[in-house]
Amino acid sequence: MDTKIKAELVDVIAVHNTLGEGVVWDARDQSLWWTDILASKIYHMDWLSRAIQTYTTPERVCSFGLTEQAGVLIVAFESGFGFYQPEQNIGQIKWMKRFLQNNAHIRLNDGRMDRQGRFWAGSMVEAEFDQLSARGKLYSCDVAGNVGVHISNILIANSLCWSPDSKYMYFADSPTQTIFIYNFDPDLGIASDPQIFSKTEASAFPDGSDVDGQGNLWNAEWAGGRVTKYSPAGIRLGILELPVSQPTCVAFGGSEMNLLFITTARESLCEADLKKQPEAGNLFVYKMENKGLTAPVFGRDIDHNQMPEMRK
Repeated sequence: MDTKIKAELVDVIAVHNTLGEGVVWDARDQSLWWTDILASKIYHMDWLSRAIQTYTTPERVCSFGLTEQAGVLIVAFESGFGFYQPEQNIGQIKWMKRFLQNNAHIRLNDGRMDRQGRFWAGSMVEAEFDQLSARGKLYSCDVAGNVGVHISNILIANSLCWSPDSKYMYFADSPTQTIFIYNFDPDLGIASDPQIFSKTEASAFPDGSDVDGQGNLWNAEWAGGRVTKYSPAGIRLGILELPVSQPTCVAFGGSEMNLLFITTARESLCEADLKKQPEAGNLFVYKMENKGLTAPVFGRDIDHNQMPEMRK
């Protein structure tokens, strides 16, 4: 029997996202960012006041990371990587690399920053698929705009995160119900020698993950209605049960880095499902015994004057 994790429910932010995702804590101003992918919206919440700003984006925002310039994000839009400043609200993207605009039924998905300042995101197949249609890839992007391909033949890229010492990278192709652990070279940004880290149960699929300061991995289980905590060795240490079936992503934050923020989704839920779980699509916040790590920012010496020219 799984051990239930001790956690205090601090708040439920009623945003009713269709597909809430990509949650990131910005320790510099104690704020939280996340996206509703299918609604093409970015959310920004000041944690102290709970004030929320919502920004409509010109393309679906699938994941993103912080940059050294406050309010500017490095974003995995559906068709590529670009810089975006939501508060400008001018509907423009400073593209770094756009490479999926002509790929039918393929878009970018889950992404994270590695601890050396590279942004990574994987793509996914949106159409009905089988194993022959595994056309997704895992990409990385550095401050110079170089985009590399690391893993291919993916259906739905997810669970991307790194161990505190950057020796290991975690990644999942969700339909396989398997999280893999890779050896990671932090200097070269290369992942190698994948091994099975964990497998989810028949009814649940690994979605977004984060790692705490002790190296434990926390994974949101789509259709599992819970977040699962794993030791660095892949041993399941406990579960945090949720009142909704589709948690999508997790991130540690708060002034003491002991809050766990969890995005969720209403996508694919029928009317009967929504009556049973009316809080589906909301943002859940729990106070934990574990503490997380501050989110890295894109590039250590990024020069925003050298960013690509603004274009539609």
